[in-house]
Amino acid sequence: MKKATAIIVSVLFVLSLAGVAFAAKKAPAKKVKILAVTGEVLAVDAKAMTLTVKGKKGEVAVTTDEKTKFAKGKSLAEVKVGDKATVKYVEEDGKNIAKSVMFRAIPAKKVKKVIKKEMKKEAPAKPAAAPAPAPAQKKTGGY
Repeated sequence: MKKATAIIVSVLFVLSLAGVAFAAKKAPAKKVKILAVTGEVLAVDAKAMTLTVKGKKGEVAVTTDEKTKFAKGKSLAEVKVGDKATVKYVEEDGKNIAKSVMFRAIPAKKVKKVIKKEMKKEAPAKPAAAPAPAPAQKKTGGY
């Protein structure tokens, strides 16, 4: 009887350990929220592998890594300040890590508007109208 009790207790102990190990493996994975910002590139630092984009809600600084995908065959070194970009990123350990960077061209209509504005700024201001000449005075004979 003592042997049977010892065997039952040991089997229950082994099964309880297996249940704990199985439960540890099924820990729920955290959902990763993918964020995005679209706007003008304000700063690029190829050495630090960072990129700052000004979006509608403000400036967002992201860090790129070897897994970051760049559109149009570009790399971080080819990104220039003033480019229009859409950056998809995730927050990990308090840092914004870029997952993809896509570029978009400025629409032709906007380019024309920008060119017209620049031409207006560069065009010299029209000179003010010259004042009307003073009426001629009559010469009088007596000095």
